[in-house]
Amino acid sequence: MSVSSSIVEDIISLQKSGLASLAFFYCDFREEQKKDVRGLLSSWLLQLSRQSHLSCDLLSNMYLEHDNGSRQPSDGALVKCLKDMLKLPGQPPVYLVIDALDECPITASLSSPRDRVLMLVAELVDSQVPNLRICVTSRPETDIKTVLDPLTFRSTSLHDETGQMEDINNFITSVVNTDRMMRKWKTTDKQLVIEVLTNKADGMYAIGAFRFRGSC
Repeated sequence: MSVSSSIVEDIISLQKSGLASLAFFYCDFREEQKKDVRGLLSSWLLQLSRQSHLSCDLLSNMYLEHDNGSRQPSDGALVKCLKDMLKLPGQPPVYLVIDALDECPITASLSSPRDRVLMLVAELVDSQVPNLRICVTSRPETDIKTVLDPLTFRSTSLHDETGQMEDINNFITSVVNTDRMMRKWKTTDKQLVIEVLTNKADGMYAIGAFRFRGSC
């Protein structure tokens, strides 16, 4: 199970008890709707609208304001709707999760898809919504760290987590020793595969940065 999946499951348990609202977004460069800020905003708005009648009303109002959906709202309108949802009174903490931010492409243009997502995160943090919690996971790309590090309330690098690396090693060892083909290999070959894959995983999951605004 990935780190982000574990986080989401923990929040869902709070959600079921009425102690949290949750909207998550998994970035994926292979899918057009999962690699830019518009897809992120649309996903978050739909998820939050399903958890609150007041949030649903805000989304419905935006739909009506844009000629019953015949006109596409601007990114700015989507951001405003999201902020209005976050500021609704009497609701539990709202957790917004972005997984694999580094999957959003970065380009030579002044405003790449990743830049726009980073700008949104910074804008939400600056909005100072008391019950907002933001969690972002990513590889430690320089542009991402440059924007997020000054905003960080709490961060964790999986590269430094011994337990995480042990879990990865144990998983790989289990697969190598139980796979129908691999378990026939020489012990030295198995050990080499385990060591190489564990080291590769260390690089791939070099950082899982949990970034929350507000108290946990």
